[in-house]
Amino acid sequence: MPGVHRARQHRSTMPGVEAVSMVSDRRLARHSHDQFGIGVLVFGGHRSWSGIGAVEAEPGAILSVNPGEIHDGAPVEGRPRGWRTLYFRPGILSEIAAEEGMPEMEIARPAFVDPALARRTLRLFRLATAPRPCPDAAEEALLATVVHVLRRHGSRASPRLPASPDVRRALARIDAAPAAAVPLAELARECGASRFGLLRAFAREVGITPHAYRVDRRVRLARRLLAAGEAPAAVAAAAGFADQSHLTRAFAERFGVTPARYRAAVA
Repeated sequence: MPGVHRARQHRSTMPGVEAVSMVSDRRLARHSHDQFGIGVLVFGGHRSWSGIGAVEAEPGAILSVNPGEIHDGAPVEGRPRGWRTLYFRPGILSEIAAEEGMPEMEIARPAFVDPALARRTLRLFRLATAPRPCPDAAEEALLATVVHVLRRHGSRASPRLPASPDVRRALARIDAAPAAAVPLAELARECGASRFGLLRAFAREVGITPHAYRVDRRVRLARRLLAAGEAPAAVAAAAGFADQSHLTRAFAERFGVTPARYRAAVA
């Protein structure tokens, strides 16, 4: 039976807000985002791994992610599921939190049930992707949705630092130049660890291997360059991919859409 995968990166009329809808029976590779994500599972079952462990969601559930949070996504029993997600520039949430007298906040759980928030999120999605924008209504819906999230599902933001100094050094090395190719042996030597010791500690504390983390950082860099209007071929080279096909495969495995379609919708 052929697989099902229909993903759309919508044109959003709201600055700093991206909108994605997806129907898929594919598994998304572990990855992270620069933005906050708030979505609604419209149908089907969705299973994902996060920093708190595995979670499973049913139709109507809220799916969320904080910036930099490693996660993945898989269908339950291989059956297609559908969801709609809004991704918010981090400054949007921090600015609204400051207006409301709240500290820096993050979303406390990766999946939860809140029918009122689901309705608000889907309404905001419709306003953000409407052919004829209504800025006043969209702004009101954005404020109502974000304040609802922060007040009912927010927690004080805390740095996500691995316990191991070796892993912290490895993360800093990769973050400083994600496009650079650094062999595991060189990375381990710089961190004062054995290759296997660093590999095991990194996977345990971060959730993915050093190589997978480097690819994730490259994809996130590519996403920013694409949003700025850069062509996929140039982005592939700048982000450290061997060629455009490698970028396309890595991008689609994590975000569900191709770099070209992403660029066409958001650049």
